[in-house]
Amino acid sequence: MGTEDSVDISIGRGKKARRAYGFDEIALTPGVRTLDPSLADTTWEIGGIKREIPILASAMDGVVDVKMAVLLSELGSIGVLNLEGIQTRYEDPEPVLNRIASVGKDEFVGLMQELYAEPIKPNLIEQRIKEIRQQGGIAAVSLTPAGASKYGEVVAKAGADLLFVQATVVSTAHLSPESITPLDLADFCQKMPMPVILGNCVTYDVALNLMKAGAAAVLVGIGPGAACTSRGVLGVGVPQATATADCAAARDDFYAETGKYVPVIADGGIVTGGDICKCLACGADAVMIGSPIARAAEAPGGDYHWGMATPSPILPRGTRINVGTTGTIREILVGPARLDDGTHNLLGAIKTSMGTLGAKNLKEMQQVEVVIAPSLLTEGKVYQKAQQLGMGK
Repeated sequence: MGTEDSVDISIGRGKKARRAYGFDEIALTPGVRTLDPSLADTTWEIGGIKREIPILASAMDGVVDVKMAVLLSELGSIGVLNLEGIQTRYEDPEPVLNRIASVGKDEFVGLMQELYAEPIKPNLIEQRIKEIRQQGGIAAVSLTPAGASKYGEVVAKAGADLLFVQATVVSTAHLSPESITPLDLADFCQKMPMPVILGNCVTYDVALNLMKAGAAAVLVGIGPGAACTSRGVLGVGVPQATATADCAAARDDFYAETGKYVPVIADGGIVTGGDICKCLACGADAVMIGSPIARAAEAPGGDYHWGMATPSPILPRGTRINVGTTGTIREILVGPARLDDGTHNLLGAIKTSMGTLGAKNLKEMQQVEVVIAPSLLTEGKVYQKAQQLGMGK
């Protein structure tokens, strides 16, 4: 299912493949109608929480801390806090984050492995959730499946609003060594007092299984993140346009079958307003972004952004990138834009794109025509490229 319309290509004898597409290879086609961007309705819902901006900030230590989670909530978005990172290992994360930002390239991985060897403190999990809620923010938090087994009760007791259970790949059919009991996702979703979002996945079948297990939303994407190296280290992943469309098909089929609508969130590799619009057109209900938020003046990473699997003691699958600081979180999300490259006023980009395409709401945006367009980002842009302006940066 989900691959029935694909054309198989032979890689060699005995191995067939299907073509998959990334954002850079597709374009959105205007229909017969346009509308004023102010009429475009971008609202969406996750776990009973309604938001105006279909953007979540990734649960990464350089992107979201308590302050950022509260700011994003105020702006109409959601910030997800990593409960297995610096914020829950150290009472005062500030000096630790400063060390990460100041260390040289060659010492970076060793420092990360050292800093993340500090144990997670359950009392800090509770404290961070309460700090977000006390300031009127939405307490959306993230754990790995192993972390969910260990700290799920603490999160429930602290009263988080949303819990994301995330790993590079999550499935309902996980095989573990005999000594380890794998997390039963369906049982976990049922027991937790708040909505549980599951990910990440890239295929129709796994997305459907996660929805059947009780996911309140599903995260789509393996390896496209700016600071992620999983695709290079593991060779695993599916380009985001195809992965999003396949998982959105699972959502639609699940809804037709059960009447339950489970949002699909495209996660990773999304940098510009154009990327977000393409995700929505491929069927996403919202996107999760890291590096664009890490560039905010208020971001905890201090000009830097790093992958969640970077501190792995045995096989790091992430790196630290210098994203710089380009503006405030308000400018990045709702403008006014200070940059001309599509990385500021992301909500304005979505609304203007919807207006140009004639989509009144996100459901209509998911139905717009998509074309294969490998030359989309280079056609006619010779001066921008030569002068490193706009799309040529």
